[in-house]
Amino acid sequence: MATVRDTTYDLLRDLGLTTVFGNPGSTEEPFLQDFPADFHYVHALHEASAMAMADGYAQATGQPAHVNLHTAPGVGNGTGNLVTAWHNRTPLIVTAGQQTREMLLIEPRLTSRRAAELPQPYVKWSHEPVRAQDVPAAFLRAYATAVQPPAGPVFLSLPMDDWDRPADPPPQRRTVATRFAPDPDRLRDVADVLTAARSPVLVLGAAVDRADAWPAAVALAERLAAPVWSAPAPERAVFPEDHPQFRGVLPYAIGPLAAALHGHDVVLVVGAPVFRYYPHVPGDHLPEGARLLHVTDDPDESARAPVGESLLGDAGLALTALVALLPPTDRPAPPARPEPDPPELTDPPGADALFAALARYWPADGVLVQESPSNLAALRRRLRITRPGSYVTMASGGLGFGLPAAVGIALAERDTGRGRPVVAVIGDGSFHYSVQALWTAARLRLPLPVLVPANQQYAILKAFAELKHTPGVPALDLPGLDITAVARGYGCAATVLDDLDRLGEVLSAALAADRPTVLPVPISTEVPRIL
Repeated sequence: MATVRDTTYDLLRDLGLTTVFGNPGSTEEPFLQDFPADFHYVHALHEASAMAMADGYAQATGQPAHVNLHTAPGVGNGTGNLVTAWHNRTPLIVTAGQQTREMLLIEPRLTSRRAAELPQPYVKWSHEPVRAQDVPAAFLRAYATAVQPPAGPVFLSLPMDDWDRPADPPPQRRTVATRFAPDPDRLRDVADVLTAARSPVLVLGAAVDRADAWPAAVALAERLAAPVWSAPAPERAVFPEDHPQFRGVLPYAIGPLAAALHGHDVVLVVGAPVFRYYPHVPGDHLPEGARLLHVTDDPDESARAPVGESLLGDAGLALTALVALLPPTDRPAPPARPEPDPPELTDPPGADALFAALARYWPADGVLVQESPSNLAALRRRLRITRPGSYVTMASGGLGFGLPAAVGIALAERDTGRGRPVVAVIGDGSFHYSVQALWTAARLRLPLPVLVPANQQYAILKAFAELKHTPGVPALDLPGLDITAVARGYGCAATVLDDLDRLGEVLSAALAADRPTVLPVPISTEVPRIL
């Protein structure tokens, strides 16, 4: 008779979930016992890294990923990056072991009390099966929940003595829809407003990239002759940034954002929140007299928007439908945004000089994973993303995602056979949040360059302190960190890059290597403005 373990592994094969990310614990060993030869266990040294690796892998493959955590302490360790997966809209099936059912009443060591409540509210569904025989069906429901819009993580708590129990007949496989089209009548109303607009503007979010909808976004922008902005703090690039109608990324504060949209009477937001703000800079949410139209596949995102009229639907389907409904305009195309001035040459170099050099040597099909908050404006100013699926960061604002996510993405590029080069840009503060991810990358022999702008401080917090007039905050400097020694200790190549003229050769060598290469770059300690 088949066991719960047998039936579950057969189901995971059918669902394509044969790569498991995790850090094994005692309550997970009965699930992992006699781990099948056709599965791949990606071993992370910490649950937060396992979570972010799975997130990056799922984003790069376009399929859900399975991450297996230890009971309550391990779920706690992974929660920071679970929050990021929630905001990233990444379909993850997160499982964790639970103590033996026979002992749960007396709560022995490593019992997860209220296990299904622990990861909330940052999962779409959370469940501990009532019977061992319900485990396979719970996996199937978890998969269906994770992939349906809005996609996101789900959680299963699985008692460790369930796996050897006799199984019920396997659950019947079924398919579920992952996209839905907008209401046609409301869509026509949106098209009518855009047709009558004097000066429309497009604001696009990460859902455009997730829907593979760059061509539709370009077609709509050109049909409207409208400028295009990326929504604030985007976790994906949303439009070819060398297109003459692209304007850049909107500021993530209320007053400055409205000022950037001044002069437009209709603002069409597709696939993004309205809006992702960070520092509180008061003002009107929109320029006076402007009207906002919001396309999203998330009713909650629509409900919490402070302004605007909503249209529920998939970003790609909505953009394509709008192109078909809109007549060509006789408006001239907006002028292209000016190129930035050449970066100032200083010693050590500023972030602009570093990223201008990186742009010169950037691989044509490269994927950028970044987590360098204080240098982000300079990075986006100098390195323009021109291909879909080429820029990934955290939507949550929480650090510790970027380095392990880059490992997951690099592994996905290998597993899918695409082989796109992946380059991580990780600030020296962020680097140490999930530094143990380097060990996994080294064990997997991934050719992953990790560029570390090193200013020996939490510069983003200094910038925030300046904005909010909060002097004297302690612990914002990071002296005495030997990044190369740490990287070598995890099995990586590492060298300090103190000459930007060498960046091209060093980057090429790192992309051809059989292990990760960590490249600290000393940069200016000047604190950039946060807005």
